Amino acid sequence: MDKELITAVAIGIGLSASCGFRVFVPMLVASIAAKMGIFPVNEGFQWLAGWPAIISFGTATIAEILAYYIPFIDNLLDTITTPMAVGGGTLLLTSVLPIDNEFLKWAAGFLFGGGAAATIQGGTVLTRLASTKLTAGAGNSVVATGEHAAAFGTSVLAVLIPLVFAAVVILLIIYLITKFGRRILNRKTI
Repeated sequence: MDKELITAVAIGIGLSASCGFRVFVPMLVASIAAKMGIFPVNEGFQWLAGWPAIISFGTATIAEILAYYIPFIDNLLDTITTPMAVGGGTLLLTSVLPIDNEFLKWAAGFLFGGGAAATIQGGTVLTRLASTKLTAGAGNSVVATGEHAAAFGTSVLAVLIPLVFAAVVILLIIYLITKFGRRILNRKTI
């Protein structure tokens, strides 16, 4: 299996799942990462790396985060963000999949990216409903804070894990070369 495909799928699914916590946080992280050249967007998705996308997703992220701190509005917002999370997850996975067939790319993006987002979103909706029922909405800000942290954490990790993995592999190779290189040199001197 192609290493590029595996990395793209890992990044895409991580960001897609993060859309289940907050729709716009992973979109913002993906845009910033694409602008920095870390997030490898396909042809047709270069707009993600533009300033208009970064500003739009940044503004939407702030509005979304603030709205989730208003009791009962947060439950209403879940009805709107559930289909948006599926759309965001689909878009993010599709934007990195190195598949030439457009239908297959979008189908995979919807099934796996949209599916990952829908699964996480379903869990957050149920958690918020339980919190609303048990605390009359007073505990929802705690739930919202946890979801914000999860959205930022999973988004950043989804983008950085491939880089961290590459750095760990390089460090491991250097360690093995120095450790076994010394042993080999010590054997030759004896």
